[in-house]
Formats: sequence, C-alpha cells, structure tokens
Amino acid sequence: MVKLQSTARFSSIEMPVLLTQTDTTVGFLSQNAQKLYEIKSRPQTKPFIKVYKDFKSFKQDGNRVVTGRKNLVRRSKKTTFIINNFSFRVAKIRLDSQILRDTPWFYSTSANKSAESFNRDFCESKADIIIENWHSLSEKDASSLIKINSKKRRKLR
Repeated sequence: MVKLQSTARFSSIEMPVLLTQTDTTVGFLSQNAQKLYEIKSRPQTKPFIKVYKDFKSFKQDGNRVVTGRKNLVRRSKKTTFIINNFSFRVAKIRLDSQILRDTPWFYSTSANKSAESFNRDFCESKADIIIENWHSLSEKDASSLIKINSKKRRKLR
C-alpha cells in the first residue's frame, strides 16, 4: 500500500531503506550500501545487486554489455547478471510508487538477516519506508544468476 504519491514528505530522509516486494521476492532497496550492510550484518566484501528500473538507466550509469549479450539482458525477467564482478538486474517497477519511479537504480538484497528466512517484524523495524500493495509482502524464489562475458555464459543459480 502506498499511502503517499509525493516524495516531499520524505525529503528529510537522505537515503532511505525501502521494504517492498521486488520482481522476485521481498527486498530491502536503498542507494546507501552501508545502511544495507548494517541491517543485514553482512561482510563488506560481499557486494549487493544493483537493480535498474530500465535498460536506459543501466546505460546512463556508464555500464555496457557486450554486443552479443544485449538482447539477453534487455529481454530477461527475474534474472541477475554478473559482468566483471559487477552484479545487476534490470527490473520493471510494478508498484505505483513515486519513489520507485523517480529513482533510476537501487542496491537490492533480500529482506532478512543474512542466511535466515523472511521475518516481517524484523524487516519493518529496519526499513525507513514500507511500500506494499494489496498482495502484501511474500517471500518467493530468488532471481536466476548468470555470469556472462563475450565468449560464454554460465548459470550459477
């Protein structure tokens, strides 16, 4: 449920942590990776997935995909890609939220403590903003994980 169509109310929260249903499962989204590391109690050596709202935002961020793999990335659904140790996903925003529509990318992680399952009370206590629709928040399967380069692709998950 999105209770507000404007982000003006949240202008005092500099880089909020959002709790929302992503294209795959319930997730924490933020542009501040440090906050996500603290919430998840996760080692700093393990990077987060960067989720882009569309392929145009991905390219504007200075990223590129080798020519033979562009269609794979553009047409994929519920798939995370790794190129040169950079993990990303292009996911369409399905919720009616101004915050999600206005932000070109977020760091993303599942909404739980590291190596544990989804706990709604824990997640609500750690999130600055909760974005939820009538389907509620539900834990589902994680995205597929594919490592790609110019010569081959390898499915990791």
